[in-house]
Amino acid sequence: MASHEYRRNHYVPEWYQKRFLPSGSGEKKFFYLDLKPKTVVAANGTCYQRKHMLRWGPDSCFVETDLYTTKFGDFESTEIEEKFFGNIDVQGKAAVEYFATFEHPDVEPEAFHNLMLYMSTQKLRTPKGLAHLARRTGSRKNELLFDLQRLRNIFCALWTECVWQLADCKKTDTKLILSDHPVTVYNKGCFPLSVVARTAGDPEIWANGTHTYFPLSEERVLILTNLSWVRHPYGNPMNNRPNPKLFRGAMFNFTDIQTHRELTEQEVLQLNYITKMRANRYIAARRKEWLYPEASVAPKLWSDFGDSYLLMPDPRSLSYSTEILIGYKDGRAEAMDEYGRRPGQSGYSGNAPSREDWDSFLAFQGEYARRFGPMRRGRSFEFNGLSNAEDSPEYHAYHLGLEAKHRKRRKPR
Repeated sequence: MASHEYRRNHYVPEWYQKRFLPSGSGEKKFFYLDLKPKTVVAANGTCYQRKHMLRWGPDSCFVETDLYTTKFGDFESTEIEEKFFGNIDVQGKAAVEYFATFEHPDVEPEAFHNLMLYMSTQKLRTPKGLAHLARRTGSRKNELLFDLQRLRNIFCALWTECVWQLADCKKTDTKLILSDHPVTVYNKGCFPLSVVARTAGDPEIWANGTHTYFPLSEERVLILTNLSWVRHPYGNPMNNRPNPKLFRGAMFNFTDIQTHRELTEQEVLQLNYITKMRANRYIAARRKEWLYPEASVAPKLWSDFGDSYLLMPDPRSLSYSTEILIGYKDGRAEAMDEYGRRPGQSGYSGNAPSREDWDSFLAFQGEYARRFGPMRRGRSFEFNGLSNAEDSPEYHAYHLGLEAKHRKRRKPR
């Protein structure tokens, strides 16, 4: 029988919410904004709209009764909340804490795997995620919840092959806000109010220009960008990335994680604007004014954020590699390319880089250097140490020269 203890289902876990109420702030409640307050009818027949701004703590936010309860006639079960999400949340909490304080040269494979599983499940488990899954599968309540468990790893391979960036906002007045769909996507080719977005929902992560971001706390965010988009950000952002196949093996390199990017006040506001636009119904923050980023940064065009490379990692801190060779203790070896393709598969790049990608990548390095100057906006781990925080005048001049040299040879796609 259903346990009352597990019938109140937090689709954004309480432990995760508390990361946005740091102990030093003295706050225990959010300003909780309802973007679509319902109209209700009182007992006397009077209609009124519910309050749009609430002051609630994590126990009352982002929760629905029986969201994960399965029903078979008179029988009800809460095992999904108790046993399925329970384990994922325990492991996910430790993984989120690990990456919230990650610094090179640390390597913890278990934390990586647990974070991928947690994020993939988190993207599916919200009301918005479940509605999107229902559109894709045609499933109804019970079957939909079984689909969620079966597909929990759906995003993991593609996110593994992304360029990872950890960005901080410790020095800004505004901090990151929390939404009812915290694993958020941005694609400059898919405006949230467009016909495509209203029909199909969020752009898929396998769309070339889709960035996925996930706030780890109110002061650090993980941003994942398709490698193909970093190499060639001049094409159609809605085209599929190379090898968009799901549920397959993929390789991850901790040394490629970019750290030491400090977001500006303007960039935090822009991220919060995207979060609000992509939310289903609720957003929350410990400061009321943070919930209205549109007062400062509403863009003329949705694509402005992508055109300004808000979510893009620094291409100067990214090496261009193709073939990955894996050796095992028993002498076996196998190979795959940077997009998870094996020898013999269509498109396998081996050790021969695409001239088109190569020219585009170098041109982008030059454009990025021209836009942002010699200071790096992300540092990876190279040659047993972090890449330089600032390029030398000679190296900066080299990068600047790449744009003019390779721009003419790059081709849109």
